[in-house]
Amino acid sequence: MNINLELITKLRATTGAGMLDCKKALEEAQGNFDNAIDILRKTGATKAAKRADKIAAEGIVFSYIHAGGKVGVLVEINCETDFVAKTDNFQNLAKDVAMHIAAAAPKCLTSDEIPEEDMKREEAIYRDQLKAEGKPEDMIEKILEGKMSKYYGEVCLLNQSFIKDEDKTIETLLTEKSAEIGEKISIRRFTRYEMGEGIEKKVQDFVAEVQEQL
Repeated sequence: MNINLELITKLRATTGAGMLDCKKALEEAQGNFDNAIDILRKTGATKAAKRADKIAAEGIVFSYIHAGGKVGVLVEINCETDFVAKTDNFQNLAKDVAMHIAAAAPKCLTSDEIPEEDMKREEAIYRDQLKAEGKPEDMIEKILEGKMSKYYGEVCLLNQSFIKDEDKTIETLLTEKSAEIGEKISIRRFTRYEMGEGIEKKVQDFVAEVQEQL
């Protein structure tokens, strides 16, 4: 079974599904390209991807308080219509995402939001570790790629394993819900508050930013 980046990229270009979904589909299909396409179609990943050009201009700002008032979350989740935003299905999704953020404490939404200095620091640490372990230079870059991917899974919300089902990421959860509901669903932003972090100021800043968008 040879599942490389080229094959994953080809499947993504063919189906429009996310890279992680394509990788998982290929693994499940044991490298069979056509079977991987069928798997993506069955899970709804391809259907949801076709809605990527739609505008998700509606939605809600959902609030969640956890641990006896010690942790709070505000998350903005968007969909295409106000009708869907008011459904129990969408509201439950927003609650699940907010609960996940409270528990998993992601630092950002995607890897694009990680400060460059943080990225360089992590890469340098991993690189030094691999050198100290005596890994050959030609292997370090490949191993480093895997370590950075794991790092993204720790700090980036969309890359994190969903706390209610660790076999899927938050990105996969959104893809499945998009297919189920029939509208593009996306997370625009979130803020997690914890006692001792200047919560009142964070809340005020977030509310002010939201009001500016209205």
